[in-house]
Amino acid sequence: MRKILITGGAGFIGSNFVLYMRKRYPSDRIIVFDKLTYAGNLENLKSLSSGPEYLFIKGDIKDFEILDRIFGKEEIDAIVNFAAESHVDRSILGPKAFIETNVLGTFALLEVARKHWGASKDKRFLHVSTDEVYGSLGDTGYFTEATPYSPNSPYAASKASSDHLVRAYFHTYGLPVVTTNCSNNYGPYQFPEKLMPLMIINALKGKNLPVYGDGQNVRDWLYVEDHCRAIDMVLDKGRGGETYNIGGKNEKKNIDLVNEVCSIIDERLSADKGLSARYPFKGSRKGLIHFVKDRPGHDRRYAIDCAKIEKELGWRPEHSFEAGIRKTIDWYLENPGWWERIISGEYRDYYETQYKERLVEKRSE
Repeated sequence: MRKILITGGAGFIGSNFVLYMRKRYPSDRIIVFDKLTYAGNLENLKSLSSGPEYLFIKGDIKDFEILDRIFGKEEIDAIVNFAAESHVDRSILGPKAFIETNVLGTFALLEVARKHWGASKDKRFLHVSTDEVYGSLGDTGYFTEATPYSPNSPYAASKASSDHLVRAYFHTYGLPVVTTNCSNNYGPYQFPEKLMPLMIINALKGKNLPVYGDGQNVRDWLYVEDHCRAIDMVLDKGRGGETYNIGGKNEKKNIDLVNEVCSIIDERLSADKGLSARYPFKGSRKGLIHFVKDRPGHDRRYAIDCAKIEKELGWRPEHSFEAGIRKTIDWYLENPGWWERIISGEYRDYYETQYKERLVEKRSE
């Protein structure tokens, strides 16, 4: 039985990974550590209950003392670090939180792991990062693990800094680390400010679909379940000190993605009278698309070369973009309560109540 600390485990990718691991390795003990900021949602993990195999702890990864206590009590075998401020637009408006969480928080995690593990090869620190650290590509080429870092937003710069810290702790202290850099994720439980869920929800509600600039920016899209499988493989078999790029091999221009979302939603609602009555709209939702002023430092194109993880670990994405986007849209159609509570702000009340109840239960044990 492994004892795995998953930081940021109530967020989008983190919660998907927690649910994946609980299903695949039911005997492992999973300790989820999350600050529950605006994008952390305890409702994502409501199917799990505290016990020998799962524990949720609310906390900040900058807090060395609480992390130190967790390591001492739980005898942690592995860390998967998802905890991060991750929205580029927010980093432009307020970069301080990104430096504090992404840089100082990663530093605190590394220091705690170094204190408890040293250079033990039986442990594993997996740092989850982004392809945005590499900057912007032209019309051709791909990011590889050897691509020089060239971040263009405060978010990307903060993640690049954390990546460098992780690398330095391997080379300086022998800490058993590995880093993954992924392309744009999509799927269930993604916070509605991100492009995919924003377009889905606005299209359903008949609201404007804002597209930055000319809509020609290109991203490589990775279905979150495929990403979870890749992280699992790297956690188990990745070579210490190495970096693995994870991509979906699904390059899409932003405007093409939005058009596809509109087409699928129009199709789904026209075939289901109940859904069409719930989300009434006349005409094609493509008419809702409008272009807005581009954001500062908007990278033109990202694309991942994931040959290394394919050759070394045998991982490949299983979802085509067509299959993944349909599964994603269906999930949002089937779970309106989840995103409606977020839009209304009610989800904050949910996890405040749930967390307080769990604290009461813990004190009474």
